[in-house]
Amino acid sequence: MCIMRKTTEYKAENRLTVDIEGLMAMLSCGEVTAKKIADYAEARVIVGRRVLYNVDKIKKYLDAMAV
Repeated sequence: MCIMRKTTEYKAENRLTVDIEGLMAMLSCGEVTAKKIADYAEARVIVGRRVLYNVDKIKKYLDAMAV
């Protein structure tokens, strides 16, 4: 018998970082656009081989662009 573990999911508003799929969902856009926004916001965080994106920097960048 194989027992599978479930990944615990957390609400997006509590996350410090997200992966590219989370960023795409948060911004409601495609991968290329999400990566461009992350690059402009200087929000990329590299941890080992993983690439994550700082949610606070993304939000601050978008707030600045909305003015």
